[in-house]
Amino acid sequence: MRTLEDLSRAELAAVGREYMLFGHLLNRAALPQVHLQVGAEAREAIAIAEWMGASPVYTRRLQRLLGFAGDDVETIFKGFQLDVGFPHQYMDVGYRVEGPARGVFWLRRCGALLEVEQYGEGAVISMCHHIEDPTFDASAVATNPRARVRPLHRPPRVPADRMPHCEWEVVIDPAAEPIEEIAITRQVGRSRLAAFAFPAVAPDGDGLADYAGAFVPDLRLGAFSRPALVRLCREFLVQDHLLVRSLMIAVAERAGEEMARRIGLAQWIGAGAVAATRLRRVLGAGDAAAGIAAVLALHPAFVPGYSGVDVRGDRLALGDGAALAEGDAWSWPALLAEGPHPALDAMVQAVNPRARCVPTTPAGRERLAWTIVADPAAEAAEPPMEAAMVAATTTAGFAFRSD
Repeated sequence: MRTLEDLSRAELAAVGREYMLFGHLLNRAALPQVHLQVGAEAREAIAIAEWMGASPVYTRRLQRLLGFAGDDVETIFKGFQLDVGFPHQYMDVGYRVEGPARGVFWLRRCGALLEVEQYGEGAVISMCHHIEDPTFDASAVATNPRARVRPLHRPPRVPADRMPHCEWEVVIDPAAEPIEEIAITRQVGRSRLAAFAFPAVAPDGDGLADYAGAFVPDLRLGAFSRPALVRLCREFLVQDHLLVRSLMIAVAERAGEEMARRIGLAQWIGAGAVAATRLRRVLGAGDAAAGIAAVLALHPAFVPGYSGVDVRGDRLALGDGAALAEGDAWSWPALLAEGPHPALDAMVQAVNPRARCVPTTPAGRERLAWTIVADPAAEAAEPPMEAAMVAATTTAGFAFRSD
């Protein structure tokens, strides 16, 4: 079964873009569920906590991974460029560094704005004002606690077709009161996922091996070397799953563990199914068991090594990965149990509606196992409601260009 290490440079860039977009699919899947099951006010507060809990943690991981540690605006912008909150093309961002303590960025296209504008001015203000203000600061202060991100202009757009969609300045003020991380950030930062280390990848080939050099305003994933892209793709997966962890913690704090597990499962079903459909196109996979397994082996639902999930042939198994050693319910592997599983079935049925993950007997040190069955005579499954909701979004339909 192909892994990230087996992909070409172009394939890695394409898969990396999908892993970045997955961060937004996670929100498209989870936040409507929060709204419906916990309430509108909770949705906004949980969205803020989700990003504030995860982004400072993964920003510092990125800096270590690519060697661009510092405390200036250029360092902040490098982190923004490789943050799943800013998927390339879906969020078409321009940057201008005006000095160590000031810079400007603007969105020529904001896929998230185009998603929410259809729901009216209140939804736009919620995202672009109430949610963005604290979460932008949280991302910046991971680099410098005296950094502030403030709008020069932002939606609601007046006129309705105003371009760019928004523009922001980042200022580092030595006299500013340093912003302290909130409790959920510290909690997420103590997780095994936050400290998870992947095996080294040997340097090889053309392209950037790291991002220690000059800031590149129009950076594209295709600029990196193949080994660097392997490392980046893994890191995008960590970012995605730190967001899952942060969201589930935030839901549990407001509505209890059972509600957090329920919404975490709905998120997995919805985002997992849409990601499977998209990844199948990227990989050119078929709809027989081998094609389904190829999609699952690279699916962003699983962090290699951490999740403890292994795909071999037509078999998917859960072993003793670091996720189960977290000792809590705040990961998708912790939601797996004996028997048929709705998220696994949703992912395989997004590739072939006649497929199923059929429980089978675990072998060796496996805890749980399933066989991928694609029976042409089986009845085609209808997409679950959670997946249909995400599939109907403009985010699910977004098409990337090659770098």
